[in-house]
Amino acid sequence: MYPDIEPFSTGMLKVSELHSIYYEESGNKDGNPVVFLHGGPGWGTTTRDRTFFDPKVYRIILIDQRGTGKSTPAAEIRENTTWDLVNDMEQLRQKLNIDKWVVFGGSWGSTMALIYAEAHPDRVKALIIRGIYTFRRRELAWFYQDGASFVFPDAYEEFVKPIPETERYDIIGAFYRRLTGNDEKAKLDCGRAWGIWAIMTARLYIDQHALGQIEQNLESWVQKATIECHYVVNSAFLKTDDQILSNVDKIRHIPTSIIHGRYDIICPTETAWQLHKLLPDAEFHLIPDGGHSTKDKGLEEKLVEVTDRYKYL
Repeated sequence: MYPDIEPFSTGMLKVSELHSIYYEESGNKDGNPVVFLHGGPGWGTTTRDRTFFDPKVYRIILIDQRGTGKSTPAAEIRENTTWDLVNDMEQLRQKLNIDKWVVFGGSWGSTMALIYAEAHPDRVKALIIRGIYTFRRRELAWFYQDGASFVFPDAYEEFVKPIPETERYDIIGAFYRRLTGNDEKAKLDCGRAWGIWAIMTARLYIDQHALGQIEQNLESWVQKATIECHYVVNSAFLKTDDQILSNVDKIRHIPTSIIHGRYDIICPTETAWQLHKLLPDAEFHLIPDGGHSTKDKGLEEKLVEVTDRYKYL
């Protein structure tokens, strides 16, 4: 990873009457523009996200999507759809006078990167995508209902505790009703459970430090869970279940690197493999010692290696 750096520019872009999104630029003001798309939905950006890119070469642009991070209003689900986020990216690209940019995204960020590229292929220099997710029903069921629960039965048992057994046939819907309801204790309980489940399943070895930080950041976890559940319960507002994979012909000409952890529990490896077969000319890297998180060393190293190869596009 490159050294941590401070932004040379930050701002709030008003993208609707309701929403304003936070953005920042760091690195080389005149460099190769790259936009970082964070995960979740709802997770926001961190200072670490700048460090995947050589700051001497890249103009590094981070965005907190609607309702997340420093964007306002926090955890707002009104006027918050995938298509709103795509339009926000275009508004920001135009504001920053960028013709084309490299698009980098992991997990939900890979979903956004693919959707944006399919909607605006003429604005994408290259795609770097990690932890591939296309929001198909089988992927959602795998993580929230039946699948990951077979690998982490102990953690899953804790995850569903806030939900009565009579509602567990639809875990996503049950969490959504509580996260968007008026019972503040239920919101906190669901935010806590959501965060613990995410952390328990994210890495090859459980991040005990992150687990220990949940109580101190409980309001943030409620915010993340609310936005994420909003997108999950609405299947990311896609028009068809296989919309992303069925439209890859639109991006076949774009230089693309696909990076995925072999043992990614959150985003099943099957999806990355299917995308690889549909885009055979794209680079495909299946990391043998990787889970979901970029903090797993193999994923971290490969992502930096790939961003270095796209420096001078």
